[in-house]
Amino acid sequence: MAGTVRGRVPVLVVAVALVVFAVVTWQVAVDGALVGVDERVGRHFVRRGWLAELFADLGAVYVAVPVVVAVAVAVGWWARRRGALRWWVPGAVAVGMTGLVPAVVVPLKELLDRPGTAVTPGTGFYPSGHTATAAVAYGCATLLVLPWVRGGGRWVLVGVCSVVNLGVGVGLVRQGYHWPLDVVGSWCLGAVLLTAYAGLVSRSSRRTSAGTPSRRTGPS
Repeated sequence: MAGTVRGRVPVLVVAVALVVFAVVTWQVAVDGALVGVDERVGRHFVRRGWLAELFADLGAVYVAVPVVVAVAVAVGWWARRRGALRWWVPGAVAVGMTGLVPAVVVPLKELLDRPGTAVTPGTGFYPSGHTATAAVAYGCATLLVLPWVRGGGRWVLVGVCSVVNLGVGVGLVRQGYHWPLDVVGSWCLGAVLLTAYAGLVSRSSRRTSAGTPSRRTGPS
């Protein structure tokens, strides 16, 4: 029963994320009522400062991508030293999933062509590239490390990842770089890509366990 519930959670996460993303994207595309509310809320929350700028910068490609690459290399080395089979797969998938973000975000920006804020005039602001990059890069880095952490450390790791990603989204809005819905849409995309990452790594692990004999030759 517990296994069935755990198996349904990723499906539920993806379903909710896709529904929210579809609604938000539709509203942005048609300049709907939700966009008006979003822009009023966004203008109200602009309070520029160094802390908001610091968190906003954590979503930059030149910050987030090196982090996930470094974690992938370190975890791969650690797993290989401990005799893990296909030790390179989780890291490769994590880096590949992070690299997929621009391929998803950039066409949407071009298609929807959403105007920016007074601070950042121009178009192409939905969805937020910084938010999506941070969500996938730091999320994948966390999922890479998580299997090697035990006890309360797992909750600390997830908590730090959540705070960083929340900080990136809030920082972008506070600095006036993005509207709130730009951030929400990217969080939804991040949830889908992270669930896909977890599914791919889990499937690879199951194939390895089923198809590779144990290295042990003596009695256990």
